[in-house]
Amino acid sequence: MKSRWIPGNQATLLENGEGYFPAVFDAIRNARHEVLLETFILFEDKVGLELQAALLQAARQGAQVDVLVDGFGSADLSPAFLDPLLAAGVHVRSFDPSVRVLGLRLNVLRRMHRKLVVVDGTRAFVGGINFSADHLADFGPQAKQDFALEVRGPVVAEIRRFLLAAIGADGERHVHLPATAAPQAVAGTAQAMFLRRDNHEHRNDIERHYRAAIRGARQRVLIANAYFFPGYRLLKDLRRAARRGVDVRLILQGEPDVPIAKTAASLLYAHLQRDGVKIYEYCERPMHGKVALVDDDWATVGSSNLDPLSLSLNLEANLVLRDREFNATLRARLEHLMAGACKEVTACGEQPSRWWPQLQAFFVFHFLRHFPRWAAWLPQHRPTLGRPVAAAAVLSEPAREGRRAG
Repeated sequence: MKSRWIPGNQATLLENGEGYFPAVFDAIRNARHEVLLETFILFEDKVGLELQAALLQAARQGAQVDVLVDGFGSADLSPAFLDPLLAAGVHVRSFDPSVRVLGLRLNVLRRMHRKLVVVDGTRAFVGGINFSADHLADFGPQAKQDFALEVRGPVVAEIRRFLLAAIGADGERHVHLPATAAPQAVAGTAQAMFLRRDNHEHRNDIERHYRAAIRGARQRVLIANAYFFPGYRLLKDLRRAARRGVDVRLILQGEPDVPIAKTAASLLYAHLQRDGVKIYEYCERPMHGKVALVDDDWATVGSSNLDPLSLSLNLEANLVLRDREFNATLRARLEHLMAGACKEVTACGEQPSRWWPQLQAFFVFHFLRHFPRWAAWLPQHRPTLGRPVAAAAVLSEPAREGRRAG
């Protein structure tokens, strides 16, 4: 399925679990025909239990409900959680499930990292928010800052077709959808393009559209991304944009949930700052967002980080929009974060006597330059779809921590 611009859509920005969960749960609870849901992480906490209740209500109202979770990110769903769903007719599958070897899970690479929901063919949700309580402010200092969007309009039909195939439900049944879900139904003025990254036909689609937008920027580039360690060419595009006078700003992690994320990104700071890129660290809580905007009408929200895992290994999905109103809304929220919860990282200038950081940077840049080619050498097995492994009902904190980077 080739990505294409589709006119006639309406997009609403949803910030954090407080904005996302009420909207998506309300949509699922009111489903009458179909619910399609993919997520990297689904935990059996208060958010997971509310999702379970919403899915059960939809199934009991006659909707066909299909759920796909990642075999690494959601490995420990218990029989107490799964059995009521299966008894109600919900189809629950796991992407690439595997058993533990010496207590460890080995299916860490090439994860299904997407977060997508489509309800009744009329509403779709795309973003970076998992179904877990750490996306709510009352979780505490480690609560994540993140974004998603709800979209209505013709692009929903394309997201639905993708999900039916990805979940493995397209050949199993045919759901009669209302006429309002037809591809020609117009909901707004936004042009939308649904992008995915896989290891076959769409290896670099998300990165390619980021780079094209940055190369065409004339006023501003504003990126908020949790795990920033992009490819060499994308870095070069950011530097060139800044050199020609574009206001290029990055919002990165200042209080990371995975400390190595900040360490890795910081190796790039001086390289970017020398050309005028401004870097802000979000310090209120972990930044988990994967959003960007360019000039006044281009924006993207999705699951893809700008790091080697997302750009070369994981299965990801982003929605790109051409819409001045949505762009302005996202820009206002990001500028609010910069003004109230970020610190700008000041440029350190040239320090030739500090040879060790320069040596580190040298290896980092060459690693980034060649990583996409090296990633192609990793095993490319065909992942399986099956029922999630029913293990312990309660995850240990170390097990949970390893998956919070999603």
